[in-house]
Amino acid sequence: MRVSVPSIPHVVLPNRPRIPPAEAIERLTNFLRPTKNVSVLTGAGVSVDSGIRAYRGKDGRYMNPNYQPIFYHELMDRTEKGFKFRQRYWLRSYLGYPPIRDAQPNRTHYAIAALQYSGNVSQLITQNVDALHNKAASSFWSDSEIARHILQLHGTLHRVRCSSGHKVDRETFQEMLSISNPYWKQFVDDMDERGEKPRTNPDGDVALEGVSYDEYKVPSCPECHDEGRGNSAFKPEVVFFGESIPELDRDASFKHVDSSDRLLVIGTTLATYSAFRLVKRALEQRKPVLVLNVGPTRADDLPGLEKIEVPTSLVLREVVRELTGQKAAEDPVLAQLLNSGVYMPPFDYEEYRDESGIEPGEVVTPTTSTVGV
Repeated sequence: MRVSVPSIPHVVLPNRPRIPPAEAIERLTNFLRPTKNVSVLTGAGVSVDSGIRAYRGKDGRYMNPNYQPIFYHELMDRTEKGFKFRQRYWLRSYLGYPPIRDAQPNRTHYAIAALQYSGNVSQLITQNVDALHNKAASSFWSDSEIARHILQLHGTLHRVRCSSGHKVDRETFQEMLSISNPYWKQFVDDMDERGEKPRTNPDGDVALEGVSYDEYKVPSCPECHDEGRGNSAFKPEVVFFGESIPELDRDASFKHVDSSDRLLVIGTTLATYSAFRLVKRALEQRKPVLVLNVGPTRADDLPGLEKIEVPTSLVLREVVRELTGQKAAEDPVLAQLLNSGVYMPPFDYEEYRDESGIEPGEVVTPTTSTVGV
C-alpha cells in the first residue's frame, strides 16, 4: 500500500503581497457583513498562539522536514509489525497529549466563538483535533449545542477506541499507559517538575531521538479481555493519514458548505484533500470564498478565491467589533469573549511573534463550563 503525506504543489508556493491590518479588517468585515449564513473552516495555524505547533511554516513547508507520521494501516495492523507501530505511536502520544489537553483557547478561537455567538457565523468546520474551539464555545453553549455548531472534521484526541469499537476516555487511557509503563510515568513527572514540555505536533505526537520503543507496553482493551480475547489495537478518534473520514462527518461538511452563503477559511494550507475539496465545492457553487492565512495554500491558484495574508490575532477581534457595534461592549458574554484568549506561541516561532507585534505570555480566559470534547 502506498500512501503519501499531503503537501502543497510547488507552483503555489509564492506568497501574495501583505496588506495593512486596517485594510484586512475592512475586507473581512465587508466579506462577512452581507449575510449571517457563513461557514468557517479552520486549520492548525489557528492553534499556534495556544502553544501548539503547526505542521507547516510561512513558506508552506513542513517545519520538521523529517516528519514521519504513522499511517492508519500501520497502527491498526494486528501482526507483530503493527504492534511495534503502536508502541512507537502510544509512547510519543503519551508524552504529547498532556500539552494538547492543557492548552487554552487563544484570541482567534474566542473571536470565532464570538462570531458564532453573535450569529454572524452559522457553522464551524475544523480540521484541528485539539478541541480548543469547543473550549472557547463552552462559555455560552452546552455540549449538545457545540456538537451542532462545531464539526470536528478530523476527529479529536480526547477519546480513544479499540479496533472492535469499544470507547475509552483519553484520561482513563493515559492512566492505563502510566500503570503499564512506570518508567515513562516517572519521566513525565520529572518533566513537569522541571517545567519542561515536549515538542508536540498538532496531532499530539512528539519527536523522540535515540529512544527504543521495544519495552513500551500498550495495554489491551478491558472489554475485549472480558469477551475472551486480547486486543491492543487502540487509536484516538482522529482521522489518520491513509484513513477515510467517517461518512457522516464527510456528508455533514458538504451539507454545511452547500447550505451556507459563503465560506471563510482561516489558518490552513488546505493540504489535506478533505479541506481542499470544501473550498472547491464552494467555488463551484459560485459562492464567495475568502482565505485568511499567513503563507501559501493549496487553493491559491483557484479562480474566484480571495486571500488575505495577515495574522488572525491582529484582525479578527476587530472584525467582530465592527460587525456587532455597540453590542460588543454592552453584551457581557460578547465583551468577555472579545477580551479573552492566551497568546503563547511556541518559543521558537519567531516568524509568528515578529509579525503579531504582541508580547507572548498574556493569559486571559473566561470561566468556562466543563465541556465534552
